[in-house]
Amino acid sequence: MKAIEITTYGAPEVLQPAERPDPVPGAGELLLRVRASGVNRPDVLQRTGNYPVPPGASDIPGLEVAGVIESGDAEALRAAGLNVGDRVCALVAGGGYAELCVAPVGQCLPVPVGLTDEEAASLPETFFTVWSNVCDRGRLQSGETLLVQGGTSGIGVTAIQLGKALGARVIATAGSDEKCAGCLALGADHAINYKSADFAEEARRLTDGKGVDVILDMVAGPYVAREVSCLAEDGRLVIIAVQGGSKSELNAGLVLRRRLTVTGSTLRPRPVAFKAAIAQSLRRHVWPLIEAGRVKPVIHSRFPAAEAAKAHALMESNQHIGKIVLTW
Repeated sequence: MKAIEITTYGAPEVLQPAERPDPVPGAGELLLRVRASGVNRPDVLQRTGNYPVPPGASDIPGLEVAGVIESGDAEALRAAGLNVGDRVCALVAGGGYAELCVAPVGQCLPVPVGLTDEEAASLPETFFTVWSNVCDRGRLQSGETLLVQGGTSGIGVTAIQLGKALGARVIATAGSDEKCAGCLALGADHAINYKSADFAEEARRLTDGKGVDVILDMVAGPYVAREVSCLAEDGRLVIIAVQGGSKSELNAGLVLRRRLTVTGSTLRPRPVAFKAAIAQSLRRHVWPLIEAGRVKPVIHSRFPAAEAAKAHALMESNQHIGKIVLTW
């Protein structure tokens, strides 16, 4: 099969087309003929040597795919209601930048009615992540306020739409007025340009001093103290990346007095059973929203898989709004 390899750690150009043996599905797995692969920030981190591959996962980058089932564990497929020839999208621990990809059956979902393969490939990584962190860990409820850092990232556009669909008030941050406009177009109630305003002060102002109930943070570092300062009583800060650094200081007194929760998670190394449970939640609660058009995939750019280096360069430029997808 054709695949995209990381030939050595470095700049986007280290991503090169290669030939690899076809993968073979094992117990509880299926083999997918990939038609599209999503590009995500962890792929960039893996390419630069800053995100080790979990034990047992493919060294080929790529955490989400969409395509057609070619073969697999017959019993597992039957139990999941899937058949050879079905169109599905899947969350994988690696191997997504390839013509063929093995995925745990429990981490596969049918392509929502009306979506293209490219649109379907843009769903798993962000929707699994947002559901697990905003809904499960963050316990976002209807009527609460959600602050989304990086509102135009793949995670951000998903969090804005899902938060609104679940009945929350959504505030998003972005690094330009154009991106703020993009957040508002996606349904955010307010958008803060973090380069020209203090997001913590604005969040307090927009909530009449009450503060926000849940924050989805991909920055960490110096952001944590400011985020703690703008959380409401019983607020929850959920950290899913440390783009601003892994070291943070915060006012522990505020945590005590306001009964705050500071938590975080990474999804890639979690066991299949954990991810399969998220998949079932998505199928019950989110897939109907997608099929009804209340939540939509947002794709900024598509690239032929052989141009994966260009896709990574675009991601690192931070000029995109939404997802970047490779096509096969």
